[in-house]
This record gives sequence, C-alpha cells and structure tokens, in this order.
Amino acid sequence: MADKYLYGASVQGIQNFIFQTNKLKEIVGASELVEEICTSKFAKLLGKKGYYPDLTKQLEEDKNCILHAAGNIKYIFDSKEDCEKIVLEFPKSIYEFAPGITVSQAVVKLVNNDFEHAVNELENRLRLQRNIPMRSATLGMMGIETSRQTGLPVVYRESENSHLDAGTFAKLQYVWETKDGKRIAKRHTTRNLCQKAFYDDIKDEQIAFDIEEITQNNDWIAVIHADGNGLGQVVQKVGKDQNLFKEFSEKLDKATTLSAREAFEAVKVLFNNSKKKSDFIPIRPIVLGGDDLTVICRADLALNYVTTFISRFEENTRNLLKDNQGVSLLKNVFENESDKRLTACAGIAYIKSSFPFYYGYNLAETLCSLAKKDAKGKQEIKDGKELPKSCLMFHKVQDSFTKDWDDITKRELTPQNNISFEFGPYYIKEKKSEDKWLISELTEKAKQLEESKEGNAVKSHLRRWMSLLHDNPEMAEQKLLRLKSMTTMRTYVENVTKGERRKVKNQGTEVEKIFYPVYDILTIHTINTQNTRRTNNE
Repeated sequence: MADKYLYGASVQGIQNFIFQTNKLKEIVGASELVEEICTSKFAKLLGKKGYYPDLTKQLEEDKNCILHAAGNIKYIFDSKEDCEKIVLEFPKSIYEFAPGITVSQAVVKLVNNDFEHAVNELENRLRLQRNIPMRSATLGMMGIETSRQTGLPVVYRESENSHLDAGTFAKLQYVWETKDGKRIAKRHTTRNLCQKAFYDDIKDEQIAFDIEEITQNNDWIAVIHADGNGLGQVVQKVGKDQNLFKEFSEKLDKATTLSAREAFEAVKVLFNNSKKKSDFIPIRPIVLGGDDLTVICRADLALNYVTTFISRFEENTRNLLKDNQGVSLLKNVFENESDKRLTACAGIAYIKSSFPFYYGYNLAETLCSLAKKDAKGKQEIKDGKELPKSCLMFHKVQDSFTKDWDDITKRELTPQNNISFEFGPYYIKEKKSEDKWLISELTEKAKQLEESKEGNAVKSHLRRWMSLLHDNPEMAEQKLLRLKSMTTMRTYVENVTKGERRKVKNQGTEVEKIFYPVYDILTIHTINTQNTRRTNNE
C-alpha cells in the first residue's frame, strides 16, 4: 500500500495584513484575499478548475481535504511527489497573491492510517514552524521609493500623490491590462466574503468600500470579534477520526456562515426602514470562517447583530453538528452538557471612524478574551466538562489613543478603589451568576431612557453623578439623593445605581468591589440616539 502524507498549513499575520492601513477599501480587499487563500488558491494548486464558489465546493467534496477554513489547511496526499509540489509552490503563490502574508507548513507521514497520532504530530510541527521567523518578501533596497502609508517599496504609482506597495496593490484588487501598447491597472472588485455573510446575489454597488458609506447620523462605528467556546476540547475528541474531523469542520463553518446571514437579516430591517436610508449595506465582514467572525459595522447595529449571531450560532451548531443518523457530533465531548451545541463569546469596540482600525480590532479581541475568561469561572468548565455560557463585552473608546485594557479600566472605569464601571460581560441567554445581567436587561434599561420624557434630564444627572464619583464621592452621594427625590424615574435610577458587590483579585488578594451598570447603559443609549452630523438624505 502506497504511503500517505498529512499536510498542514497555517496562515500567519492575517490581522496585521488586513489592518495595515486605515482605509476601508484596503481592509475590504485584504479580507477578500485572505478568504481565497485557503479555498480557491489552494484548490487551483491541487489542479482543480473554476472560480471561487465552485472551487470551494470541490474542496468540500474532496475526501482528502480535511480542513480549509480560517487560515488553516489540512490535506492528505496519496503520493510524496504531489505533497512536495504543494510544499514548494504554496508559500510562493501566497507571497505573490497577498504580499505580507506568511505561511507555516508541516508534513507527517501517515503510518498504519493512524490519523490521531499524525494530526497531533502535525500540530506540534506547525507550532514549531510558527516560531521560526521568515524573511519578508516585501523588503526593498535603499534608494527605492517607498509608500507614504506603509513604508514599503512602491510597485505602482496610481497618481502623483498615490504610491502603492505590493500588499496595498493586491488589496485594491488590481489586474494588469494592456491598452494601446501601455500597461495600465484596472480595479477588479470581488465580493466573495459579502456573498458568504449576506446572500449570494448581492450587488457590487451595495458593498461599502469607504467608511463614509457605513456611518450615518454620527461617526461611531463598531469592530466586532466573536469566537466559539470549547473548540479545543471538541477537536481533541473528534480529531481522532479523519472522516469525523472533516465532517465537523465543514458543518461548523456552515453553522457560522448561516448564523452570520441570520444576524444580517435581523438587523437589515433596522437600516432598510431608517429615515436616513443608505444605498450601502452598513456592515462589512472581515473574517468569517471556522468559528471566527470579525465585522466592521455601523455602531447602532452592532449589539443587535452580534447578539443574534451568538444566539443563532448556538441553535445552528445544535442542528447542524450531527452525523447522517442524526446523532450529535458533540455527544462525547462535554459530559455535563445535555444540550449538545457550541456557545460563543464576543467583544465590541465602539470607535470613531477616524480611529485606527488596528487598535479597534485589538480592543475587540481583548474584550472577547475577557468575556471568555469570565464565562470559564467554574471548575467544571475549566476541566472541560461543561461549556462556558455565551456572553459579550463592549467598550466605547473616548480617547484619541488607547494603550491596553488595564490602562482603560484604571483611567476610565475605576473612579475609586472599591468602585468600578466594568459591569460586563453580559450574557446572551443564561446568566453565569445572579450578579450578572443578560444583554436583554441592559438594552431594556437603555431603551427606557429613550422612551421616557425625562430620559435626557436623568441621563445628564447620571453623568454628573459618575463624574463626582471620581473626584468627590460624598458630593456624588448627595447628587444621587437629590436626583431620586426630584424625578418620576426614581425606581429606574435606584436600579441602575444600586450596583453589585463582587469579589475580585487585586494583586493576589481577594477584595470586594461595587460594580455599576450605568456606564454601559449610557454608552448604548448614546450610540443609539446620538446625532452629530447631517447626511445627504436629510
């Protein structure tokens, strides 16, 4: 019997590549390139014919293709020669297709068809390869003109003031054409990722390529990052069997994609029925694959979008992650879970449209990690016997520059040593504990401010109370007592300023703090109602 080889590839530097500049059209182009790396580009090297949707389908039907999503590839080659060809050609083709992206590769010989041993060894080798620095393919010699935005060598001059490096050139989807003996560049727009996240017949003119096409009555946008929970435990169980691993990977990708489409349908009515209706879809997917989702969207849509996505992700993984007999693929994974599905956590960074996207993404990823950390509090969850509950965190960036989350919490969310405005995360369907809130409780409190005649006045008083907590706690207490005595929304004010007492670790010591939800309530209220500029439709 001929030897078989398990090939693995892991794409590195995806986020750095996507968010290298702050121009949405370049971010859009980069996300499309990344989407094609593990699908159409890899398929073409295997000798498959066609275009993106058809090539993706061919990979799904290829029994040797185990995984081809979210920057990861696993493929079984029946011959050493075919495997060597891919190892030699795949990195080079990616460097040329998306300059700035690097690829780690590894190969393991399948001995006695022991897939479990081979896939574990492959992951170890890929981990080692990721730690080996690779020489950049975008470096140039001294004396070469460089791009004003990236500092990399210029390969194309679009105009007198526009000089593009190789990576930017690729992101803008240029193809070379010849006209009258002169070489020119022409934009070639792809919409693969939007078709995947929205619907198949989306038109080019509906896709936003400039940030002004996303923002509306204010300049706030949201960067969303969502990630599934417990995937490590799942892969450890189902990854032992080649066919089961392939089936799980494909069905997980379909569940994530379907959840994104259903989230889009849920918020579509909000921008279609808007008085200031835009011709552009104010949502732009950046990464969608495996159990990952990264999206840039209009700020007021973000909370509804991501809440729907997570809710549908739970439902779709429950329905789709089953074998042909209807038995859940998760049946032996989480022993304390009778409800066989996956959960997810998310982070939302609310930023001004001029704020660097890279920092916005980093903040969203950090918030997602903090949500996961809170959800994993119980020992049974840490041991992998239960799934963390779905939840999310968000933050509205107020500064022109932000360092890290610890710095933000210290400066903005900690008025006193024993007081904090870091009330989240907010849980989607089921709370982890009674001192936490569901996201529905938060949105209801924000909505009450909108609907009440006294809402604006109460909002102003609450902001003043929060400011006084930083400088003069005694005066803040007097301010709160006066507000309660003069407003008809007394019960509302008492609820949002009551606070929850929680024990937290501070420099290794457990201390008690009071956590208030009012900061988050006012954030959501402002995001939903603030109107700072006019649009063309007014």
